[in-house]
Amino acid sequence: MDAMEAIFTRRSIRRYAAEPVPEDVVKQLLEAAMYAPSAHNQQPWQFVVIQDRQTLDRMPDFHPYSTMLKSAPLAILVCGDSSCLKSPYFWPQDCAAATQNILLAARALGLGTVWMGVYPKEPLIDGMRTLFGMPEQIIPFSLIAVGYPAEEKPRPDRFDEQRIHYDRW
Repeated sequence: MDAMEAIFTRRSIRRYAAEPVPEDVVKQLLEAAMYAPSAHNQQPWQFVVIQDRQTLDRMPDFHPYSTMLKSAPLAILVCGDSSCLKSPYFWPQDCAAATQNILLAARALGLGTVWMGVYPKEPLIDGMRTLFGMPEQIIPFSLIAVGYPAEEKPRPDRFDEQRIHYDRW
């Protein structure tokens, strides 16, 4: 699948087949994440790959929008690492770019995903930090459910020329 096809057909998938995601595919997703652009090339990301069934099942206890994890074979927690920042301002954009790369790479590889926000909600950040025993400098940013889709969604029509302004508002 080419990049444009992946962009136009990527959808939030919340139902997954029981099939596990192979380790080499997980590595490809993480590699794609690490090729995201980052301000000053700081690459402030860290990733937690979550495959343990009990851990996946516990997350909806504190993250109210993560119930699909009960059927997902895998999740990836994208985190910012404040210890490597030369500038404190752009790490959320960097982590968002890494998250988007995971979503698009997953689509290109035949996987389904859904992006769940964590940052800047303190209860979600604290829940992730506690669950994974994270050090203070690690900031949970986004949680991505990953698996082979058990549902299909059509391509939406989202292009809206009314939102485009040339040279001035």
